[in-house]
Amino acid sequence: MAEVEQREPCAREMRSYAAAFVARVTARNRLPLDYSVASLRVVDFLIDGLRKGGARPERARETLFGLGTYVGEVLVRRAGAVWVDFDAGQRAYFGRPVGVRMPDGRVWNPLGKVVNRFEAGGPQESLYTFYLLLHGRARTRPDTH
Repeated sequence: MAEVEQREPCAREMRSYAAAFVARVTARNRLPLDYSVASLRVVDFLIDGLRKGGARPERARETLFGLGTYVGEVLVRRAGAVWVDFDAGQRAYFGRPVGVRMPDGRVWNPLGKVVNRFEAGGPQESLYTFYLLLHGRARTRPDTH
């Protein structure tokens, strides 16, 4: 049976994709994916588990994409970002059609950041640390989760 190439959602679809992913994974597990900054530690833990469990990139692709949309949605909800469709140059640079734009105009690629964590591992690729060091965040009240 031939493998069907799936289209990645566009920017306007990312919020609902993230919500569906969270509903799917939290229905089976008691994961605290509540869009808090602290929940990015859970994402780090889940990605590390995939790596240590020997998941191949092609088998983990859908899960990594879901985690990437979740990370992006945390940036939207907590840092003032908005989902954007990348232009041709950004798509070529990031290797993805969508990402987030921060309040200061910078664009980031949370989907790629999750893949980097999976491929490279280690604390230097932490999604939690990425958020804490992220340039261009809106000043918001501290996350209480």
